[in-house]
Amino acid sequence: MRWSALTTAAALAAVTVTGLGTTAANAATPTALVPAADRAVQFTMDGTTAYGTLHVPAHRAGHHLAAALLLPGSGPTDRNGDEPPQLTPGTLAAIADTLGDDGVMTLRFDKYFTGRTGAGAFQGDPGRIDLEAFTRQAAAAYATLRDQPEADRHAMLVVGHSEGGLQALLVARTVRPTPAGLALLAPQDDRLLDLLAAQLDAQLDQAVAAGQVTEETARANKAGVAAAVADFRAGRPAGTSTLLPPIAELLNALFGPNNARFVRSDDAVYPPDLARQVRPGTRVTVTCGTADTNVPCPTVPPLLGALARAHTSGPGLRTLDGVDHFLHPAGTPVNEHALAPAAVTALHEFARPWKPAE
Repeated sequence: MRWSALTTAAALAAVTVTGLGTTAANAATPTALVPAADRAVQFTMDGTTAYGTLHVPAHRAGHHLAAALLLPGSGPTDRNGDEPPQLTPGTLAAIADTLGDDGVMTLRFDKYFTGRTGAGAFQGDPGRIDLEAFTRQAAAAYATLRDQPEADRHAMLVVGHSEGGLQALLVARTVRPTPAGLALLAPQDDRLLDLLAAQLDAQLDQAVAAGQVTEETARANKAGVAAAVADFRAGRPAGTSTLLPPIAELLNALFGPNNARFVRSDDAVYPPDLARQVRPGTRVTVTCGTADTNVPCPTVPPLLGALARAHTSGPGLRTLDGVDHFLHPAGTPVNEHALAPAAVTALHEFARPWKPAE
């Protein structure tokens, strides 16, 4: 998860699609090869029109394709997995390309406060938005994907990166048909504020090792973060005045009026509880990168245990050696538009049952 201004929302009211050409089923003979194409898609939920990109890989005319909804990480992350202009790794766009190589069509969209979608119905009061609004929006996107003429309704998939992994579990509980597969890529696997506290603790340890702060300062800030989280959860004012300025600024933003409702609603969810509700037999892939400092591998076991108790199937955990949170090889410039080979392999393995025969 990346800590920046939080934003997003959605509930299906109307769906429209604007094609960039003739529909594949009508444009080709039954034996013709339909070339790969992107289509602009829009759907309306909770009074807001969301905009996205449908990627349809090359396929035989009339053939129905597995269809994957792609869900982004935290903050104002758009359909491509970017927070422009500074952060543009193109994570979701690269995932769409990779799955397209396996014949899986994908839909990715601009969630609330990103891209062309913008704030929508929350423009005047962003503090009204909560996690459930994002889930409704994602469920509406799933329905839009399901209703595309090329989509195989028996092979609907959800792929979530970072916070999108949590959303994938939430969406899977509400949509129909139930997804046949879930790919949880470096997923949020703990309560939001517990994960945040762990990340800040790790950063303080790194600062001590680098000689940037003393051990005493680190201990005091760890205790201060824990106290602020406890106060926020209890509905008390969270004191941050004794914390290092960057930490205080972050907590003040998260606990402030624009984000508090969303943070409370997200923090109330424990991802392993959702994992236990996944339909038995669902094909599931979970990835963790050994160079991921945001969602490190040691935090994954409770989520994996819950998925096992739900009797899911599939590849399960795939540990990606030397891969960071953006699914890059460690040390790669953050805005490099390429997935690590290990991440590509994990996606291909996930999609294997739905890859069309040659």
